[in-house]
Amino acid sequence: MTPSVGYSNRSRMAAFVVVLAVFMTNLDLWIVNVALPAMGSGFAHGDRPASLSDLSWVLNAYAITLAALLVVIGRVGDRIGQRPVFIAGVVVFTIASAACALAPSLWVLVLARVVQAAGAAAQLPTSLALLLAAVPADRRTGATRSWAAVGGLAAAAGPVLGGLLVQIDWRWVFVVNLPIGVLTVIAGLAALPAPAARETGPLPDVWGAVLVTAAVGALTGALVEAPGWGWTSGRTLGLLAAALAVGAWFGLRSARHPSPLLELHLLRLPRFGMAGLGTFVFGVAFAIMLLSNVLWCQEVWHWSALRTGVALVPGPALVPIVTALTSRAVRRFGHGPLILVGGLLFAAGMLWRTVLVSSTPDYARDLLPSMILTGAGVGLTIGTLIAAGVQSLPADRAATGSALVNSFRQISATVGVAVLVTILGTRVGAGSVDDFRLAWALGAALGVGTSVVGALLLRTRTAAPALEPEYAAKA
Repeated sequence: MTPSVGYSNRSRMAAFVVVLAVFMTNLDLWIVNVALPAMGSGFAHGDRPASLSDLSWVLNAYAITLAALLVVIGRVGDRIGQRPVFIAGVVVFTIASAACALAPSLWVLVLARVVQAAGAAAQLPTSLALLLAAVPADRRTGATRSWAAVGGLAAAAGPVLGGLLVQIDWRWVFVVNLPIGVLTVIAGLAALPAPAARETGPLPDVWGAVLVTAAVGALTGALVEAPGWGWTSGRTLGLLAAALAVGAWFGLRSARHPSPLLELHLLRLPRFGMAGLGTFVFGVAFAIMLLSNVLWCQEVWHWSALRTGVALVPGPALVPIVTALTSRAVRRFGHGPLILVGGLLFAAGMLWRTVLVSSTPDYARDLLPSMILTGAGVGLTIGTLIAAGVQSLPADRAATGSALVNSFRQISATVGVAVLVTILGTRVGAGSVDDFRLAWALGAALGVGTSVVGALLLRTRTAAPALEPEYAAKA
C-alpha cells in the first residue's frame, strides 16, 4: 500500500503543477486587458497617453505569436517529450514576464510579450498530456475536468486581480507571474512524469509559421493604423497588399508542403471547417466585447481599474457554470443547438448595450444585464465550437486539430482588437459613444453569424463529444 500512497501524492503534485501553469497563462488574458489603460498612462508622451493603436500591440503581438507557434511547438513536444517542452515553456514565460515588468518603453514591452507568447505556446499543448500521464486511468476524467475548470477560475479571478494589481502599478500584472512560474518549475522538476516521445516525423513547416505571423501582423497593422494614416494612404494600402500576398504565399506553401502548418484538407471536412469558421467569427466578437468593456468603464465612465475589474466579474464567472450545467444537453442534442442559442444570447447582450448605453454610469441597467447575457453565450459557445471541431477529426489528428482551432481563436482575437481600434481610433472618451455603439452592433452581428454556424452544424449532427470538458478551459 505504501507505493500506492506515494504514487498518489506524486500524481496530485503533478496535477497541481499543470493546473498552476494553465491558470497563469489563462490569467494573463484578463489582467492585461484590465491594465491596458494604465499602461497607456505609464508610457505617456508628455501629457498624452500612448495611443490605443500602439497599445493594442501589447495584446496583438502575444496573440499572433501564440497562434503561429501552437502547432509547431506542440509537435516538438510530441517528438522530444512533453515534460522538457512544458518546463522550458514555463521558464520562458516567467523570464519574459520579468522583462515585461521592467520594460522601459512600450515597444520593449511588446517584444517581451512576443517571447512570453512563445512560452505559453510550449505550455498549452503539453499540459493536458502531462496531466493524463500523471494520474491513474480511473482518475483521468476527474483530472481532466479539474484542468478544464482552471480557465473559468482564471476568467472569474482575472478582472478583480488585475484591478487590484493596477492599484499598485500596472507592472504588477506581470510581476505576479514570477512566483507562480518559479514554484511551477521547482515542483514540476520533482513531480512531473516523463512520457515517451510519440512522434518521429518531420516538424510542421516552420517557415509557414513565419509567413502566417507576417500576414496577420500586416493585416493588423493596417487596421489599427488606418484611422491615423488614412485608408487610402500608401502605408495602409502597402500593408494590406503585403497581408494579401504573404497570406496567399502561406496558402500555397500549405498546399504543397509535406508537413504543413495548416493542413488544408482538414478544412474540407464539413464539421471541422464549419467549427473553425464559427470559432473565428465568435473570437472576433469576444475580443471586441472584452476590450470595449474595459475601455468604456475606465475611459468613458472614468472608473478605476479595480472597480472595472469587479464590474466585469459576472460575465466570465458564468462561463464555467453554464458549461457545467449544459454538459448533459450537449450529449443529448449535439453541438449545433448550444452554439445557435449561445450566439443569440451573446448577440442579445451586445444589442442591449447598443440600445441602452449612456455615458452616465448605470451599471444595473447597462453593463450587468449585458455581462450576464454575453457570459451565458460564451459558456454555451466557445467550448462547444472547439469540441465540435476536434470531435469531427480522426483520432490521430485530434491533437493537431485542437491546436489549429485554438490558433484560429488567437488570430480572431487579434482581428477583433484591431477592428475595435479601427472603429474607436484615438477618440476613446465621452465623445465616442456612437463609436462604441457601432462596435457593439458589429459584435451582435458576429454573434448572429455564430448562430448560423450552429444551425448549419445541426444538419451534420453527430454524437456529442466526450472531449468537450478537456477543451472548455480554453474559453
